[in-house]
Amino acid sequence: MAFKVLAISGSLRKASTNSMALLAVRKLAPPDMSIEIADISQIPLYNGDLHAGGEPASVISLKDQIRSADAVLIATPEYNFSIPGVLKNVLDWVSRPPEPPFDGKPVAIMGVSPGPLGTARVQYHLRQVLVFMNTFTVNKPEVFIGHSASKFNAEGELTDETSAKFINELLASLQSLTRRVAPKDQ
Repeated sequence: MAFKVLAISGSLRKASTNSMALLAVRKLAPPDMSIEIADISQIPLYNGDLHAGGEPASVISLKDQIRSADAVLIATPEYNFSIPGVLKNVLDWVSRPPEPPFDGKPVAIMGVSPGPLGTARVQYHLRQVLVFMNTFTVNKPEVFIGHSASKFNAEGELTDETSAKFINELLASLQSLTRRVAPKDQ
């Protein structure tokens, strides 16, 4: 049975290097791991009044995808030293009752940036949000892919072997963490 990972990009941009990185993850994943990339483009801005009237179909669908995955991988850019609004909005929606699907879910984080720090600051902020959401978040390795222009070719493929090595290690750690925290009756 394949180990199922739901991948979420924190960017909606068509040429997002974080979305490109998730495509690289698909190629780098071990044969027993499937990577499904979520589409968050239809998630509306969170509004308590809208939520009170019932969750939108796009939110229900994303929650179902998260629930059915063994683990989640988030690849995010860094906006103004923190979490992009689109990603924070998604997390705000899926953290709400009923049955928040991230509760107890193993999660891995990575990020790609044109700057030298490669999303270090956003990842620390994201970890704080994930603590509140009661996830099990992979601690090591931390995958910060900086200087993105030199890491991807014109076709959007990851060409940096060091980044690929860290992604492989992150996927192995995510799989290991998931096995450790899985209920014993499974």
